[in-house]
Amino acid sequence: MSKFSKEDIFRIVKEENVKYIRLQFTDILGTIKNVEIPVSQLEKALDNKMMFDGSSIEGFVRIEESDMYLFPDLDTWVIFPWTAEKGKVARLICDIYNSDGTPFDGDPRTNLKRVLKEMEELGFTDFNLGPEPEFFLFKLDEKGEPTLELNDSGGYFDLAPMDLGENCRRDIVLELEEMGFEVEASHHEVAPGQHEIDFKYASALKACDDIQTFKLVVKTIARKHGLHATFMPKPLFGVNGSGMHCNLSLFTNGKNAFYDTNNELELSDVARQFIAGIINHAPNFTAVTNPTVNSYKRLVPGYEAPCYVAWSARNRSPLIRIPASRGLSTRVEVRSVDPAANPYLAMAVLLAAGLDGIKNKLTPPAPIDRNIYVMNKAERLEAGIVDLPATLAQALDLFKADEIIVNALGEHLAEHFVEAKEIEWDMFRTQVHPWEREQYMSMY
Repeated sequence: MSKFSKEDIFRIVKEENVKYIRLQFTDILGTIKNVEIPVSQLEKALDNKMMFDGSSIEGFVRIEESDMYLFPDLDTWVIFPWTAEKGKVARLICDIYNSDGTPFDGDPRTNLKRVLKEMEELGFTDFNLGPEPEFFLFKLDEKGEPTLELNDSGGYFDLAPMDLGENCRRDIVLELEEMGFEVEASHHEVAPGQHEIDFKYASALKACDDIQTFKLVVKTIARKHGLHATFMPKPLFGVNGSGMHCNLSLFTNGKNAFYDTNNELELSDVARQFIAGIINHAPNFTAVTNPTVNSYKRLVPGYEAPCYVAWSARNRSPLIRIPASRGLSTRVEVRSVDPAANPYLAMAVLLAAGLDGIKNKLTPPAPIDRNIYVMNKAERLEAGIVDLPATLAQALDLFKADEIIVNALGEHLAEHFVEAKEIEWDMFRTQVHPWEREQYMSMY
């Protein structure tokens, strides 16, 4: 991570002709929010004196508690390359503080810092995340609104002319690289119109910041190509949905705590305990890692998304896969997470689940090295494989019953998250959908 001082930022502003600064943060639903200020207000912002109305933000505070402060993290300074024409726009990601100067419990980024401190108390110095976010590109109509018309008919790893999104994806990569991202791969995914761009792993907090920045860049550059980029988990029936596989590893002073040459599969006891914690809590953290009604349309058999709780070093049907790389690259890949998740909340619950396994020295079940999708229910039960929740409503009930996962969000975030998601489920549950009319209008 680049390190910036106030002096560095003032110097860069002058040298690069920066005219505006976006003070950015993330609400409870994972939506990026920002307050844009002219450069004349930069000193006030860097002195942590910039206030905003927190009562207007989803899941923050009531109107009588509305005054909140934005505390910029100087190391998140970046200039948006596409804004160069009329004076550049830069960005600082902020933590949210109460009016009395204390950190705000309802800030997802601050909450992740709290869980990371619990990790450090167990002797680990880093929690690394390598995300693999997928997205779809749809054409825009003449009004600039997204359609359901895809801009290509490509498949996995296809090239042009099948992959018509290639130029857009290449421009996204160029913009990301100019902003300091180390892009490792970019390719067409399995479904038509679906794409994936993988960037280098980082410590969890920076990786979550990068995910949010990535989403913003993808959407911005797609629109310049006349396209709409969506991270909706399952925008189309009958094809694969979009996931965000999360490659996780714990480090202690530069040493990968998941690697042990003397153990089976070269996985340390810590790695196995972490896996056991993830498996133990997986159904209960799914409301956070898969937070929309639509998320559960992806978690069904037949489209490569995991819907069963198991682990393996060999096949890709379980929830957890152990990639073949070892040494510093030894990691646990959690495959259920989707890109609609608030990354700060998702990492908080995944870390808390894994740490619970380490604290209690849990033992994971035997790995499942056959295709779970072809196993019947009796075979899955015999192997100890449970299902992920099938609906958001079921996921919320499981979430509320798991003290470890609720505590990973803290009282404020957990309460407001459940409230928002129960409203979302109720709106869906009471709506009459086109499928129902197609099925029942003529029949009854």
